[in-house]
Amino acid sequence: MNCMEWEERVALHAGGDLAGGEAEEVERHLADCPGCQVFWSGMREALATLQDAHADDPPAAVFTSVRAGVMAEIERGRKAWRRLAWVSGVGIAAMVLVGLAIRPGPLPGPPPRVGVQIPAAELVRTAERGGPPPRRLQPGLTAPPSRVLVKLQTADPKIVIYWIAD
Repeated sequence: MNCMEWEERVALHAGGDLAGGEAEEVERHLADCPGCQVFWSGMREALATLQDAHADDPPAAVFTSVRAGVMAEIERGRKAWRRLAWVSGVGIAAMVLVGLAIRPGPLPGPPPRVGVQIPAAELVRTAERGGPPPRRLQPGLTAPPSRVLVKLQTADPKIVIYWIAD
């Protein structure tokens, strides 16, 4: 048989906590198993020692000293929580003050809008009637087209507009 199954029942029988049918079954097992007999006798001795130790009521001074020790431990725990609450409060206040001290000022508003006026383009000089005579081309050749280039600059130097007209 596997005695691990019997440990709990043998322990209950040693304490007198088993009913009639189960108690008889455990006693039959104890008669056949020397290992469980050793376990049962050890349990009986331990129970007897505990019952002897608790047979007499301890004096009132023992209760008083135990109670004082428990109350001191409880008060020590309360002091730790109070200290933790105080330190946490001071830490939070310090963080708020540092946050207020290093916060940036008001944000700048949008840049002002400036109306940009594009300067008037230079007039292209045309041949006047009284100017030099037009050049004569060789027969079969046509005159190259005259081109007009207008350069417009904006307020941003990166933006330049060229207008080319024939």
